[in-house]
Amino acid sequence: MLMLAALSLPLFAVLLAGLALGAVVNWAVYRLAWHRREISPWGPTPTAARRRRFADRIPVVGWWGLRREHALHGRGFWLRPLGVELMMGVGLAALYWWEVDRLGLVLPQVKEQLQLVLGGPVALAANVIPVGLAQATFLNHALLISLMAAASFIDIDEKIIPDEITLPGTLLGLLLAALLPMSLLPQIALRDAPPSVGERVLLPPAAAGVSMFVEPTTLAAPNPWPAALGGAPRWRSLALGQACWWLWCFALTPRIWRGRHGFCRALAIVLRRVLRELARPPLGVIALVGSLTMVGLWWRGGAAWIGLLTALVGMAVSGAMVWIVRLVGTAALRREAMGFGDVTLMMMIGAFLGWQAGVLIFFVAPLAGLVVGVLQLLLRRGDVIPYGPFLCLAALVVLVRWTDFWTPNLQNVFRVGWLVPIVLLVGFGLLGLMLAVWQQIKLALFGRGAR
Repeated sequence: MLMLAALSLPLFAVLLAGLALGAVVNWAVYRLAWHRREISPWGPTPTAARRRRFADRIPVVGWWGLRREHALHGRGFWLRPLGVELMMGVGLAALYWWEVDRLGLVLPQVKEQLQLVLGGPVALAANVIPVGLAQATFLNHALLISLMAAASFIDIDEKIIPDEITLPGTLLGLLLAALLPMSLLPQIALRDAPPSVGERVLLPPAAAGVSMFVEPTTLAAPNPWPAALGGAPRWRSLALGQACWWLWCFALTPRIWRGRHGFCRALAIVLRRVLRELARPPLGVIALVGSLTMVGLWWRGGAAWIGLLTALVGMAVSGAMVWIVRLVGTAALRREAMGFGDVTLMMMIGAFLGWQAGVLIFFVAPLAGLVVGVLQLLLRRGDVIPYGPFLCLAALVVLVRWTDFWTPNLQNVFRVGWLVPIVLLVGFGLLGLMLAVWQQIKLALFGRGAR
């Protein structure tokens, strides 16, 4: 009985931490939105409300007392934030059980690799890897889920994703990858020599002679980390990291295109605005400090550089895919097809999960979005839906069921480097064609008002 209580203590601690993170998410939803609302007990008290008590700030329980403010915020306003805090607490506890207690992102990969090598199942102990590795991955995912939850509910409410979430979230993802490279999604690899970052898997005697390591899914995965992407003096790896970093900085600048002035003049106006924004705080300070920090980590090399470069490429590739979809969709539909907040959101997700997961999210997210879009068009004759929640939902599915996606067959696709860009280009082309046909169907069914 005492052993059971001891085993449940970490889960209970994660549950409490999840409830607290849920309160932070609720604060962000109401205080970082474009139209701020004084609903969260951690924000200012509404002028027409009674002074809030300490009990009002207790996660979940406090919302029962805040029901008294229904005349200000609407009847039943407290149900959603209460559900958010419950969802975060229970959800993160379940995630901890899956990723740390059950090693759900590692054990299935180990078993699959052993079956391929030995030709049959092998019994495995629970401690095949140090528990700290699984905890690092859980920390990555818990932080990302909190950020995605806040972004999703703001997007649902206002169809906007504020930079106040995605900017610090992206920086946090990059920092975490540099400090804890093993917090990235795990992969199991057969290696004769230890990888640059990773730990040996403790295999049973039946697998004697098999050398297996758990390592982060780096930007080169499933291939080994190439020497060309190492730290100093390999300047090409630094150039790649700086290009990804400045692409993100460019994405944060205002880039309103004034095409009526002609292409050259419109381009000159955009460049002037971008340079002006990059030359002044806060973005200028962030860009310069980040660039110099990257040089320092590149000079030092090692695991920190591997983690940071992986996160930078994940950020750039993931965001670029949605950016291209935005351009293709706008051209096909002849109106803005997607807000730019979806681009910066996907950049944040890519910094936490890497570019391989970003590609998977890119293909998974439209499945739910298409179903909801068709239903909304038929029921409400409108097709404007926030896409950010579907990106976040797809990211959640990919990170929880990573072993179902990162199979040997899919790894073979990613192992052939030139194949992934070709698949993406074909996908972009088919997307543009599908959107153009979809636009004509809407016009035929609902007339010009369908735009």
